[in-house]
This record gives sequence, structure tokens and C-alpha cells, in this order.
Amino acid sequence: MLPNRSKMAETKQQLEPLRVALISGITGQDGSYLTEFLLAKGYEVHGIIRRSSNFNTQRLEHLYIDPHNSSAPLTLRLLEAVRNHIETTGRKVKYYQAGSSEMYGATPPPQDETTIFHPRSPYAVSKVVAHWYTVNYREAYGLFACNGILFNHESRRRENSVTRKITRAVGRIKIGLQKKLFLGNLQASRDWGFAGDYVEAMWLMLQQDKPDDYVVATEDSHTVEEFLEAAFGYVGLNWKDYVAIDPREALGWKPKVDFKQLVPMMVKSNLERAKREKVLADKGFLDAHQQP
Repeated sequence: MLPNRSKMAETKQQLEPLRVALISGITGQDGSYLTEFLLAKGYEVHGIIRRSSNFNTQRLEHLYIDPHNSSAPLTLRLLEAVRNHIETTGRKVKYYQAGSSEMYGATPPPQDETTIFHPRSPYAVSKVVAHWYTVNYREAYGLFACNGILFNHESRRRENSVTRKITRAVGRIKIGLQKKLFLGNLQASRDWGFAGDYVEAMWLMLQQDKPDDYVVATEDSHTVEEFLEAAFGYVGLNWKDYVAIDPREALGWKPKVDFKQLVPMMVKSNLERAKREKVLADKGFLDAHQQP
């Protein structure tokens, strides 16, 4: 009698330990792609989201938003929670920290895992702090903790990026809902990849024998202008007919006073003020040698 294959598969599934994943920022671009990826591999997935709140700002006097609060403190709390959970239960837990190429900041390319960070924004600074928290917990407590230093990765699920601004405008211009797209520096170069591919790299980091830090990039950089050419070209349009670079065209603004007018204007003002000060000094109301 042949064994029942469905029962064998069911028994095997029961013997295999359930793999559980906890994702911070599960509703974001990376979180949603990672959720789909892990569910397809049989994981039980849980997520952490930030609950939106309605604030009464009628009597608001001061509003302070700490830009460092986006990453570092949460990372520290999660790492400590993982450490305590392992010590308490003895279970094996692996931790992935999402870093960013923004941490390199002013550091010139090429950049890899050994490149020194030089962050140039509060966001980048907080990511660097989170990175070193992860490294320290790995080295001090033996945690399986990895940093993924991800370069720009895009998708149809990301809203706030220059690439999304471009593709959204292309769609609206093609349909006739928009006439112009206003942008800044078109020569800015970025390494753009697909977010759906990058989440696989996140998972692979946690499948290695030893924890480490990894840079994830396509190693293929393109300028904003190249992105424009590809995006508009896809719908049969020439981007040069629709993209405006000079912000003065968008605002209807232009300077009325040039450099040669500005300097005499300022000197003339102070010359008139000095004359008034001299009159007061001559009458003894002002110390002529006192610097204003």
C-alpha cells in the first residue's frame, strides 16, 4: 500500500518549526514587498505600524519634531528586546537593520562596506547611529544582527521620491491633466534599483552562517535626465518639451536688483546713517568712536 502523500506532507509541515517575522514599517514600500516575499516562503508575518493621530492644533504654540527619532531609538529598543528574548527563552532570533546610502553623504565613491560614513542630514545621522547600535549588539552580545546599506530602490508603491514625481507627471501629461514638470538638478546621479529585488537581499543576509553588514546596489548609476528620457520615451514624448528647470518659470519671479545695484544700495544706506550719527556726536549726544 502506497503511503498517503498529502498526510506525509502535512506531517512534515507539522515537524518543521514555524518561521515568524516581525517587520517594522510593514505598510511602507519595503515592508509591503518584504511581507509578500516572506509569506510566499511560508513565514508567519507580523508588523509594526505608526498609528496616525488627529491633533487639535487650535491652541498650538510650539511644534517640535525630532528628526533623529525616526530610526536610532527604535533600533536600540528592538535590539534590547531581541537580546532579552533570547536570554529569557533561548530561542534563535535574527535581526536585520535597514540602513541607507545616505549614511555615506559627502564620502566620494566608490563606496562599500568598509567606507567611512559622512552623513549630511539628520536622517542620515540617525541611520548611522542605528547602524553602530546594531554592530555593537552583534559584537557585545553575539546577536545575529545584520546591517543592509541600501542604495536608492524604487517601485510603484513609493510616493515621495523624484522618480515617482517624474512617472506621476508623465502619466498626467500623457493624459492631458498636466502641462509642465518642474525639477532641479538634472545631472544628479543615483543608483536606482527595484524594491522587490532588494527585499530578497535583506532575507539572504539572514540566511548566512555568520552575521555581517552588506551594501545592496545595482552598481549602475543614472542621472535624473536619463530617467526623464526613459520615462517620457516610454509614452512616446520628448521630455524637453515638458520639463522646466528654472524655478523662476514656475513662480513667475525674477530678480529686480542685481549685484551692481545691491552693493551701492547698502553703502548709501549706511553712509546716510553715519551722517546722522556725526550730527549727534558733534552735539555730544553720541560717542563717535563707539561701534554700532
